[in-house]
Amino acid sequence: MSGGEIHPQAVVAAGARLAAGVRVGAFAVVGEGVELGAGCVLHEHAVVKGPARFGKENIFHPFCAIGGAPQDLKYKGEPTELEVGDGNTFREYVTVSRGTVGGGGKTTIGSGNLFMASAHVAHDCHVGDSTIFANGATLAGHVDVQDFATVGAFSPVHQFCRIGRYAYIGACTVITQDVPPFSLIVTERETQCFGINAIGLERKGFGAERIAALQRAFRLLLRSKLNTTQAIAGMRGELAGSADVDELIRFIESAKRGIVK
Repeated sequence: MSGGEIHPQAVVAAGARLAAGVRVGAFAVVGEGVELGAGCVLHEHAVVKGPARFGKENIFHPFCAIGGAPQDLKYKGEPTELEVGDGNTFREYVTVSRGTVGGGGKTTIGSGNLFMASAHVAHDCHVGDSTIFANGATLAGHVDVQDFATVGAFSPVHQFCRIGRYAYIGACTVITQDVPPFSLIVTERETQCFGINAIGLERKGFGAERIAALQRAFRLLLRSKLNTTQAIAGMRGELAGSADVDELIRFIESAKRGIVK
């Protein structure tokens, strides 16, 4: 182990190798067989385990767990590894597993990747450069993710799938087949509005007159054959004087991405 700033309450294994300028915060753990390149930063409570090799300037945020044993029932403690390039960011609660013997023994991650909170990279995965994993994005084992791909929030990817270069997977999309390069993949959206939150409004002290006005406004918006502009005109004509309906109209007219109907 060589130079850097090691907090006295950090735990650094005797066999770990830290290059110049590595910083390890309080309660962070650097395990046996870990090699950290120059300028890596482990924030408080971050954990890296080995065998694992990290290039320079990787950032590990609190409570991430990088280089742990694979979550595979066939794994019996064999020596497998993780190899990571430069300039990656692992945000809070990100987990990355080492490989398995059956999968080649190694998980690899390139350079310049962003893993947002709670993302997971399983055993024997191979991630390229400049990818983005949004919050909760999850790779099962043996997945290949090529350069510049984006895996959206809470999107699970089935084992052995491939994600091509520059592909974009929208949030909450389940991937069970290969995603072609340059493609946009998004699950079908069926979110819709069913009317007002009547019980919740009653509990917040809305009286019968206020609720009735809102119910009429939403009937115009959702259940008439009027388009949104016509529905707003109807609200203004039929429900003038209702502050709640005025608020609803202002909200709709200021929408930049449309509204759920």
